[in-house]
Amino acid sequence: MTPDSKMRLSAIAKRLFPDFATRLVLRRIAFLPLDLWDAALGHRDELTPPRGLWFIGGGNFRGIGEQFLDYFIRFGKLKPDDRVLDVGCGIGRMAVPLTRYLSTAGSYEGLDIVSQGIEWCREHITPRYPNFKFCVAEIYSRHYNPHGRLEAASYRFPYPDGSFDFVFAASVFTHMLPDGVKNYIAEMSRVCKLGGRCLFTAFLLNKESCHLIASGKSTLRFQDGPQQYCMVIDPAFPETAVALAEQFVTDSLNQVALTVQDPPLLGSWCGRANWTSYQDMLVVQRR
Repeated sequence: MTPDSKMRLSAIAKRLFPDFATRLVLRRIAFLPLDLWDAALGHRDELTPPRGLWFIGGGNFRGIGEQFLDYFIRFGKLKPDDRVLDVGCGIGRMAVPLTRYLSTAGSYEGLDIVSQGIEWCREHITPRYPNFKFCVAEIYSRHYNPHGRLEAASYRFPYPDGSFDFVFAASVFTHMLPDGVKNYIAEMSRVCKLGGRCLFTAFLLNKESCHLIASGKSTLRFQDGPQQYCMVIDPAFPETAVALAEQFVTDSLNQVALTVQDPPLLGSWCGRANWTSYQDMLVVQRR
């Protein structure tokens, strides 16, 4: 199944079952045979959630986490004693490999709008690693947190200024519209200490990627979005997948004292020949 097909299937599921709790129950039922098989053969350790609880996309749960740990160290210069913030931590895919890397002098905070993921992480990760903590962000989402009382475009992260050495958001801006992204970038800057680093992934719209989209080579069929500076694959459910104008992202970073350290690490999503990962990746420093 292609990435575009997966995204569109996700949008269809949201249309049929708009309540997230219902979708999660159905997912647990669908994956129950595989989860039982994994348990019987010992394929799943205590820090890997059952497949039926994964709400963060497909792929290899542990493999993707290990891949991003390498990116954090290699590109983000992550150190074992750093104070880390994971924006959109999901159900701990990035937290789990970090438990091996961060020392007791370091710390980790995970923030997400899906309470079920936070609860699983609090129950399975924090008791083993007390320097790993998780927090629910009460942000409204039509499909993931319909009872949220806050908006992404005005949400203030629940941490003091300069709290972290390293802040990252993996596959978060790919599901957010520009007004929310702009605020999140400002908040990442606020909670990052001077000289600290931030890393995030996105689908960046530039001359090359727009040409590849128009040529039909992209794995995602983006079209005009509901706001300026973005494209989406499903106008009825825009947050299913969002691509952002690279200039908009760069301007948003410059406005809050975040400096791009190197050219973006470009991804394969749009069909380009040379790439680092599937999504585009930016590493910035708080100045």
